[in-house]
Amino acid sequence: MGLSGSGKSTMVRCLIRLIDPTAGEIVINGHDITQMSEKNLIEFRRSGIAMVFQHYGLMPHRNVIDNAAWGLEVQGVKKDERYSRTREVLELVGLSGWEEAYPRQLSGGMQQRVGLARALAVETDIMLMDEPFSGLDPLIRRQMQDELLRLQSELQKTIVFITHDLNEALKLGDRIAIMHDGQVAQIGSPEDIVLRPEDEYVGDFTQDVRLESVLTANKVMVTPKATVMGHQGPRAALHTIGNSDGDAAWVVDMRERYIGLLSITNAERAVRAGVKRFDQAWGFVDREYPAVAPTTTFDALIPMAMASDFPIPIVDDANVLVGEVHRSALAEALAETSAADADYEANAAENALIAESRVESATNIDADDSGK
Repeated sequence: MGLSGSGKSTMVRCLIRLIDPTAGEIVINGHDITQMSEKNLIEFRRSGIAMVFQHYGLMPHRNVIDNAAWGLEVQGVKKDERYSRTREVLELVGLSGWEEAYPRQLSGGMQQRVGLARALAVETDIMLMDEPFSGLDPLIRRQMQDELLRLQSELQKTIVFITHDLNEALKLGDRIAIMHDGQVAQIGSPEDIVLRPEDEYVGDFTQDVRLESVLTANKVMVTPKATVMGHQGPRAALHTIGNSDGDAAWVVDMRERYIGLLSITNAERAVRAGVKRFDQAWGFVDREYPAVAPTTTFDALIPMAMASDFPIPIVDDANVLVGEVHRSALAEALAETSAADADYEANAAENALIAESRVESATNIDADDSGK
């Protein structure tokens, strides 16, 4: 990411040699793209990488399915096969039923979905996206960002995404490279970029970012204090809860996959009801109690923490319970980060005063020497 003219589009075009780099290497899957022959480069562009543009790049005389299948057509895939694959992708991006429509009949967001479907249909490992959502209305833009995150969670592709919008970068990026005057000023996680800027430019770039939109659950989560297996009974659960000095336990299966929340109140009720094991009496377990991923931001965590007296369970991609977040930890993290920001600003101000003092001293010395 970076401001207009910082070199974002130039860099990404170098990745597929639409612009030839003047130095360095571009290594993808062990192959240096800069050393490829013209023939190999054309094949790589057709099957190894896909690109989504800001202005969709749709052909007005082709309907949706033919636009989305265009990359497969260029690859020489037979019509029946490319239509079959393209219909699956159109359903994936929410355009099932629009196959016969033409671009002029679609909204901007729908046209961008066609461009996205065209990139997905060729099934490349890498996608390059050059400010694909910048021309969309704010509401549609957020919807497309959410759609991309959903698709990425399913498809797990490598995506190089260009944007000049810091909030978009923070929402979508696992790693962010901030560019300035044709160079990478800093590269790192969203948290690194916002909380640990390496120079004044990056600090100025990120100074207005809300901490809640950057900090994530994995910063404050701790090991679950109390877990109970589904095949266990309420007496064992009460013992576990008592040892944890808490009011509840997480119920998991034999593979540590999250099932739900068991409060101490419900465990006591289960004892009185004569329950032997919870997997035969799920009514005592709150199986609707929501769990979230380690990458969930404080923006989402804070309302959840305020709405419940219990911690928030954290699960990985396989729904395995990996941690819990307490309301107090959220507050402490925000307070500590705000204090660190204040120290950073104070140090920056102090350094600026020192520098100004040195300049003034040097000027006075020059003036004295001149007088002598």
